[in-house]
Amino acid sequence: MRPVDIASARHYTWGGNCDGWHLLDVPDLSVIQERMPPGAAEVRHRHLRARQFFRVLDGEAALELEGVVHVLRAGDGLHVPPGAAHRMRNASTADVRFLVISAPHSHGDREPAELEPPQ
Repeated sequence: MRPVDIASARHYTWGGNCDGWHLLDVPDLSVIQERMPPGAAEVRHRHLRARQFFRVLDGEAALELEGVVHVLRAGDGLHVPPGAAHRMRNASTADVRFLVISAPHSHGDREPAELEPPQ
């Protein structure tokens, strides 16, 4: 065991211009740090088994959870229970950096959520 940060973690890209780093990736727990530039958004989706906790490190994000938009600022977090439709969006003018903690890990446990709510 040794300390991990984004310089030593496995990096990936998603959504064309977003970054993610696997800080911890084991079957029963995942901790990911992500960077989302202004205007970026996830596709609305749900996880059948995984529960997630999103915590904003820097910036401001809009996390839509079951049709309710929660504005999260640095230091704020929100729990997303299994089966809940959600999506993260950056409507601000600066990058947002956040942690996504999933138990168990959410890889292979994602399905699109029908019906996009109004913007």
